[in-house]
Amino acid sequence: MVKLYEFAIGTSKCRRINKLLASFPYLLRHRIRPSLMQLRRIDDPSVVRDPENSLLLYPDVSIRDTDPDVAALAYDEEETGSSRRKSRELCWVDKRTLPWKLLPGKALELCARAQNRPLWVCDRMAKELAVVDDISPKFTNRERMTLIGYVDKLSRSIGACERIHQTVVPLNYARHALRSLTVWLWTLPFALVKDLGLLTGPVVAIVSWILYGVYEIGTRIEDPFQGTL
Repeated sequence: MVKLYEFAIGTSKCRRINKLLASFPYLLRHRIRPSLMQLRRIDDPSVVRDPENSLLLYPDVSIRDTDPDVAALAYDEEETGSSRRKSRELCWVDKRTLPWKLLPGKALELCARAQNRPLWVCDRMAKELAVVDDISPKFTNRERMTLIGYVDKLSRSIGACERIHQTVVPLNYARHALRSLTVWLWTLPFALVKDLGLLTGPVVAIVSWILYGVYEIGTRIEDPFQGTL
């Protein structure tokens, strides 16, 4: 859609928006799974940092509600009244890697300092589109709002992904389901041995493989971004 209205947006601005849009999936992946970001500690003596091509930033904190460190900080604040804010370790990344090389010069530093980087990218794209001049009748406020609406859908997808990532199956439910399945499979041979005889062992093995596989798939679906995003 941006390419369609390049005559009104301008070639340089169109390229900036396209680069911001291309960086969005990478930043969203880093937001959901911060461990995938290739961060290096600034005080790590084993890696030589190139100041010209390195970007200083802080690692994203965990956004999962069940994180034990976050829970410990919340409990400590309730008990002592102290702030949850703790100093984070300063790290760096190579500017020549994705998605950092896609971001324009000034936007690179601003994006690195943002608390929510994919949301910052959406906000930046919306601001770029909001100041485009009208070229009636080919580009008016209707076309501008349509493009901004697509950006709004991207920003909503951030919240949707975070809700999926944060919504976990209760631990007691998972443990009870596993124990119930194990007890049922242990008693299954006694119900089948009269009819199947020597085939009871292979049949129970196959049934166990199927049901435990379904259980494992269920735990993976709990967080679909784990190992797949």
